[in-house]
Amino acid sequence: QVQLQESGGGLVQPGGSLRLSCAASGFSFDYYCVSWFRQAAEKEREGIAAIDSDNATTYSHSAKGRFIVSQDIAKKTLYLQLNSLKPEDTAMYYCAALPGGPCSWVDPLRRAYFGYWGQGTQVTVSS
Repeated sequence: QVQLQESGGGLVQPGGSLRLSCAASGFSFDYYCVSWFRQAAEKEREGIAAIDSDNATTYSHSAKGRFIVSQDIAKKTLYLQLNSLKPEDTAMYYCAALPGGPCSWVDPLRRAYFGYWGQGTQVTVSS
């Protein structure tokens, strides 16, 4: 079965950085799309970045220029580097998988295309 496990969240000061990881298993890494979403308290889950089997990347407006999505295919692990963090970045961060990708077949920042989700890792940005 498809399994996704996020890690790397924590409490950081404004302007700080974190590197989130998403360990993936249970699907072929020949064709896939994996996206990062976040959900702040009492707000909808928001797509922020995606990467696929072609190594193509997609970023939301809020992520572009500050966040970097990458992957280690051999380790079956996806990463999201969070830089220049702001209090408004505080949220639960999730990874989600679309086996069979690539991301260009869908809008990878929309929740409806993803059927597999991790449990999330909390990022809190506060002084």
